[in-house]
Amino acid sequence: MLHAALGRMTYGISPAALALAWTDWTLHLAQSPGKWARLSEKALRKAGRFGEYAARAAGGDTQPCIAPLPQDRRFSGDAWQRWPFNVIHQGFLLNQQWWHNVTTGIGGVSPHHEQVVSFVARQLLDVVSPVNFVATNPDVLQATVEQGGMNFVRGAAHLADDGWRMLTERPPAGADNFIPGRQVAVTPGRVVLRNRLMELIQYAPATPDVHAEPVLIVPAWIMKYYILDLSPQNSLVNHLVGRGHTVFMISWHNPGEDDRDLGMDDYLRLGVLAALDALGAIVPDQRIHAAGYCLGGTLLAIAAAYLARRRDERLRSLTLLAAQTDFTEAGELSLFIDDSELDYLEDIMWHQGYLQTRQMAGAFQLLRSNDLVWSRIVNDYLLGQRQPLTDLMAWNADATRMPYRMHSEYLRRLFLKNDLFEGRYRVDDRPVVLADIRVPMFVVATEADHVAPWKSVYKINLVAGADVTFVLTSGGHNAGIVSEPGHRGRRFRIARRTNGDPYLAPDDWVAATPACDGSWWQAWADWLAVASSGRTAPPSLGAPGQGYAPLDAAPGRYVLER
Repeated sequence: MLHAALGRMTYGISPAALALAWTDWTLHLAQSPGKWARLSEKALRKAGRFGEYAARAAGGDTQPCIAPLPQDRRFSGDAWQRWPFNVIHQGFLLNQQWWHNVTTGIGGVSPHHEQVVSFVARQLLDVVSPVNFVATNPDVLQATVEQGGMNFVRGAAHLADDGWRMLTERPPAGADNFIPGRQVAVTPGRVVLRNRLMELIQYAPATPDVHAEPVLIVPAWIMKYYILDLSPQNSLVNHLVGRGHTVFMISWHNPGEDDRDLGMDDYLRLGVLAALDALGAIVPDQRIHAAGYCLGGTLLAIAAAYLARRRDERLRSLTLLAAQTDFTEAGELSLFIDDSELDYLEDIMWHQGYLQTRQMAGAFQLLRSNDLVWSRIVNDYLLGQRQPLTDLMAWNADATRMPYRMHSEYLRRLFLKNDLFEGRYRVDDRPVVLADIRVPMFVVATEADHVAPWKSVYKINLVAGADVTFVLTSGGHNAGIVSEPGHRGRRFRIARRTNGDPYLAPDDWVAATPACDGSWWQAWADWLAVASSGRTAPPSLGAPGQGYAPLDAAPGRYVLER
């Protein structure tokens, strides 16, 4: 009960886990006089560099003494290169670099605790960044002079509106322009199956004939499915239907307190396996191209290994989109996952029956606080500029909950113990093994993914018992997958590894694989076409005689649940 109460204030982050990391770091730093000496030396050198730079900058020299990290765009504007703001931001970057040295490279500190302490230090430094203060942000000062302070008036109005929306649990401003079934998730189709956990949507054909094998898409249940069916111009579903594929999509139920005991096995049986049964009735005598995104891809890999163990040959191919099967290098999301943190989370979920959307969103926002928190505060409240909401941003705010039992099983069995990759994940009290999967795989990872780092996704090559076509695309976990043809600046690398070929390490794979301009969507659609057996007349919507009568029109009911 104490953990549940504290969780409302800490957004699910365990104070005990933070204290353990801080204690580990502090005790080892206290016993490292050599580290003290190096830090003192670095501090003196940086002070000298800063003094020299400040003198040069006062004389009009704009050559910086330290460059920001590649992903740090806070000081890229022209105004930050002029005195005195160039001196201010260079001093901040030198200080940030020194604190990185303080929190890393200390002998004896566990890697996880080092990552946590370094991460917390970055968060605290980001709070005091000169970008966040009126007096030290040249863009805010210029806007204030030019607009006579009206930027603060608009910012106050934005702050009041956001506060009201948060208190009343309403979506962000502009989300009303992207309602599923009206502006997004509008690809025509019908719900052909509904159970307590999911709806199965079958999309209407858009071509006179279609590829014989249907495509089943399994999205993650941490998100609404329509990230793959946004506006018509950037809808992956619409793209596949237009290329002559019969597409089915799972739309997950948004769980509440009554669903607290739904587990991973329920998502497997009532989700993927139930959908495969429906496809077998609606498109009989055809094997299935199955695709899974994020956590849905992990579940689909479990299902494929389970089917392989049973000698069930319903799958024609397997596509994994930003989906991990090995969780030993799960990126910065693993900062929030250890025994202490999971015990804390489980107590929170025990009390309410699920993990709230705000608790999950808080962790994801911390991973990209500069982009998702501080830049928004500066733009909305100091500059008084609302960034127009896009369909992807509106979808990102339309989060779902996670049931108690499932989330606990997922984090412990996959993230913490890595049972799936190491052959210990059990279905029907017997392990399922990824190496048993023999169907061709198409695996997509994204370069800037903070949820499923591409090198972690790439590890499927270590256990795959089939041909793997691996794609590395530009963008992050969401934007890299929503990468429609014509999207400016998109590029990808693609290469096929035939089963039995020597393994290439990730960096060697990148060096050996040239980048292509454009969208990976077209490459995937071509790959699916080659893996299909030919064209045929479109199947009917549903199979009423076998219990799969068409129900509501797409997008169905579950996607609208709050």
